[in-house]
Parts: sequence; structure tokens; C-alpha cells
Amino acid sequence: MNTNPNFIFFGTSEFSTIILDELETAGFVPSVVITTEDKPAGRKMILTPPSTKVWAEKRGITVFQPKTLKEEKSTGITDQIKHLSNKPFDLFIVAAYGKIIPQTIIDIPTHGVLNVHPSLLPKLRGASPVESATMTEDETGVSIMLIDADMDHGPVLAQEKTQTMQWPEYFNTLENILGHQGGTMLAQVIPGWLSGEIKGTVQDHAAATFCNKITKEDGLLNLDDSAEINLRKIRAYNVWPKAYFFLEHGDIKTRIIVTEAHIENDSLIITKIIPEGKKEMKYEDFKRNLKI
Repeated sequence: MNTNPNFIFFGTSEFSTIILDELETAGFVPSVVITTEDKPAGRKMILTPPSTKVWAEKRGITVFQPKTLKEEKSTGITDQIKHLSNKPFDLFIVAAYGKIIPQTIIDIPTHGVLNVHPSLLPKLRGASPVESATMTEDETGVSIMLIDADMDHGPVLAQEKTQTMQWPEYFNTLENILGHQGGTMLAQVIPGWLSGEIKGTVQDHAAATFCNKITKEDGLLNLDDSAEINLRKIRAYNVWPKAYFFLEHGDIKTRIIVTEAHIENDSLIITKIIPEGKKEMKYEDFKRNLKI
């Protein structure tokens, strides 16, 4: 059994970085990290590297940031990836990478490509499983699956439900829990997968549900909706795009981001907000200042 596989890690987000931490703790360190390009971030739009790039560079690990993984004569991307190591790759691992991986790249490693997907597959295949679980489900979990040509479609090697202190949970808290859980599960799966002891289970494709990319408009609150719907939005979107509503006071219309809320007696209680152009404050203080 190969206990130190030569593998590439594909990932971009904070979720990906947490999984890398768990793999490192278990003794699995990638020879290469493939991530997306640096992007402008913050109010000043400063060019910022993905957190997985920062993680890899601190450890002297090769980082590759291709604009696309689509095979083009001008890039020869498949050959580029093959030659990122001087020996064959045993495995590729994908976690919240953000780009479709074509079959030509899936075919490179000897033991295929494993994906850490933060949902209870076949539920919530697609781009926003954490937010969508918060919006539509009463539980979630992590699935370790073997990637095939279709999105989140391959056989599942391991799956666990996630325990949370409350439901719905705030996105950043839930993402952290799922990342640690997924990384621990993956580290347990890798040896058995490489040795052939672990076999995949075909998903029930007829039971599959799907989720889309989140847009900025998804965060808009309708305060006439039920308390539960609005609470789910506030917690699902607390990192991005953030849940917000517009408050009209006299001739002034202000965008209010809701950062903290709960339900009491079937009513939504907003406790903390960020008024447009200001810092986070208690909602009661804001209303008192406006004499609402």
C-alpha cells in the first residue's frame, strides 16, 4: 500500500485550505496545488491570491494557476499537468476548485480523482451546496466521491452527516465544520482507496437534486416573507453576497446588511447590521438614532 501518494490538490477557497490542513496533519502533502488565478478583492480591489496558493507557497509546494483546464493547442494543458512531477501521479484530489475538470485530466492519475463535496450526495450536486443546504435542508454532511465525466455524479466512497450547534448555521461556521470533517474523512479514505480495500457505491441518480451559483440578488430580503426564510438567507449568505434590505427613512434609502438574527415567537429578530457606508452595529441602536 502506498502511504505517501504523489498527488495534485485542486482547490481555491477557505474550505479547500482547511482540507489541506487536515491532510497535512495526517501526513498527506500534495506535490502540486492547482488553483484559480489571483483576483482583485476588497474595496481597493487589491490583487489577492487564493488561500490555497498562500498555503502552498508557505510550504514550498509548486503552485499552478491555469486560466482554463480546457485542452487547447496553444496551452497543451494536459501535458503541462502531466509534467508537473517527474514521476506518475497516484491521485488527484478536488475540493471547491471552481472549474470543470475535463476527462483528459481525470485520466492522468493512476487511481483517479477524488472529490470532497459538502453535501449528502446525491442531494445538492453543483456549485453552492453549503448555502443551498442552509436554505432548503434540515441537515447536511460530506461525501467523498470518485469524479467521472458528469458533475458530482460518480460513486461515493464515504459519507457522513454533520453535527452543528444550531440549524440553520451561519455559512462561515458551517464551512469550517465541513472542511475539518471532510479533510479528516479524506485522510481516512486515501489508504483504503489506493490499496483497493474501499469500493465506491453508485449514487441513486433518480434522487439527485441540484444547486446553482449564488448571485448578489439572492441576498435580498423581503421582510414580509416568513421569519424562517429570512433567517435562512441571513445565515446562508453571511459571507457572500450577505443578506440585505433597503430602509426608506424620509427621502433617504439605505441598504442594510443583516449580520446577526434569530427567531423569537415566530418573529425574525434582527440584532446586528451594517448600514451602508458604516461599521457593524446593534440594530436597536441604529433604529434609536433614526428614531424609528
